[in-house]
Amino acid sequence: MTHWFHRNPLKATAPVAFNYYGVAAGPPASKICRRWEGKQKDIPVTIARAIELKHAPGLIAALAYETANFYQKADHALSSLEPAYSAKWRKYLHLKMCFYTAYAYCYHGQTLLASDKCGEAIRSLQEAEKFYAKAEVLCKEYGETKGPGPTVRPSGHLFFRKLGNLVTNTLEKCQRENGFIYFQKIPTEAPQLELKANYGLVEPVPFEFPPTSAQWTPETLASFDLTKRPKDDSTKPKAEEAVKPVREPDTRPQKDTGCSIS
Repeated sequence: MTHWFHRNPLKATAPVAFNYYGVAAGPPASKICRRWEGKQKDIPVTIARAIELKHAPGLIAALAYETANFYQKADHALSSLEPAYSAKWRKYLHLKMCFYTAYAYCYHGQTLLASDKCGEAIRSLQEAEKFYAKAEVLCKEYGETKGPGPTVRPSGHLFFRKLGNLVTNTLEKCQRENGFIYFQKIPTEAPQLELKANYGLVEPVPFEFPPTSAQWTPETLASFDLTKRPKDDSTKPKAEEAVKPVREPDTRPQKDTGCSIS
């Protein structure tokens, strides 16, 4: 589209072309945007609620792992766009993917420790530490990346900062217990996260009209004649009643608040 810029109301400049690349301009595109945006808002709330209510670490790890995959798919969906329009968004999505992967490895390590697999738990926590460090670097890069959209500061959020302390404390706990109790070898490869959340966001159920009752036949419907209904007088405007004047005292308030109680 081409519009006219008016820096001075009395003087018009040359026509300027505006590129609306990436703007949802139709119902299908808007539907996709609403779908991704709705999940992007609801999934973090689900994980935060599970952590706040102290659910099982295995459930939290599965939710975080599926969330990381969700952001990875969103990043892949923007891979075909030009970097000038998608670089900032892709940096943000990559940041969120690393962040929730760190959450998944952290709580998966707690699950392994509860199963007396301390060596694998340490390796899982080390992987969580690596992804958290990568997320911290991406936070700085995201803040320096130019592009459309507002810039948030994920590294300043409490939800982000709590993860760093959680990973460090859990890793130190696993290392202490492995040195005193288990004496297990630490694997060289990180454990595979093949987690599937049984709970989380519910899938929308499509609405279906109930079946029509057999009593509503065409003859029954035709027997209803709205023209023969009784007249309704309630639609007529009612006469306004006279409002009686209320006598008010002329005394001045004696309190600092200016209120008087009668």
